[in-house]
Amino acid sequence: MYKIVSKTELVPKIKLFEVEAPDIAAKSHPGQFLIVIHGEKGERIPLTICGYDTKKGTVSFAFHEVGKTTKDLGKLEQGQEIDNITGPLGNPSEIKKFGKVLCVGGSVMIAPLLLQSKAMKEAGNHVTTVLGARSEPFIMLEDEAKKYSDQVYVATDDGSKGYKGLDFLKELLTKEKFDRCVVMGPVILMKDVSEITKPYNIPTMVTLTPIMIDGMGMCGVCRVTVEGKMLFGCVDGAEFDGHQVDFDELILRQRTMLPEERLSSVLADMHGGCKCGRNKA
Repeated sequence: MYKIVSKTELVPKIKLFEVEAPDIAAKSHPGQFLIVIHGEKGERIPLTICGYDTKKGTVSFAFHEVGKTTKDLGKLEQGQEIDNITGPLGNPSEIKKFGKVLCVGGSVMIAPLLLQSKAMKEAGNHVTTVLGARSEPFIMLEDEAKKYSDQVYVATDDGSKGYKGLDFLKELLTKEKFDRCVVMGPVILMKDVSEITKPYNIPTMVTLTPIMIDGMGMCGVCRVTVEGKMLFGCVDGAEFDGHQVDFDELILRQRTMLPEERLSSVLADMHGGCKCGRNKA
């Protein structure tokens, strides 16, 4: 059992948990992820590590309440316990002095991106961080981004805060030379940024979060195509060369269980207050 030390709502429906997990914290690095399970019949959720404190013995992760399992997880409060957390899994990100690093994050993945920004800054890099969301209310952790970055830009889909969309990056890349780009967020954001950076020959690393079950390379569900080869998101990643990823295939695979996920979420909402036990499945 893993006790929740703190619970923070970063923006509506996005929660950040810090949990007691000294063994995991001692081995964690930026870019790795956890498998979180709650409830006797709970599903396995892969969540990217947002932070770790070896002195406190804690590890942090953020999640977006979009399905039944994440909604149930979001109902837990500080002091309560999560049944099982496995990790750290996946390969650590490459952190070293590259020179000028561009870090781009969107939605819930802004939280783990800032761990990358922090690590890149501590490695001696000049760090520019871009925070993206669909509108102003969903921009999060801007103050934290400023702590770990030399420059911070904000972009929203509707232009309600900062730049409208990511096209401004083309002008930025024309003015400044970057030696590395790190992207974490929705698949379409990672695809767009990778396409923007490619003409500038900027090595671009993306963190892929395909549908996953065991997270240890046994099930094969998280397979992705990179440079024409089939790889596993869990043991070969989670970080890959964004210029070599088949994003169109990944998008199709991400939608495989979408109808079932939506039905499960609707049923969970319908029986959320029910005492009959139907919502336990």
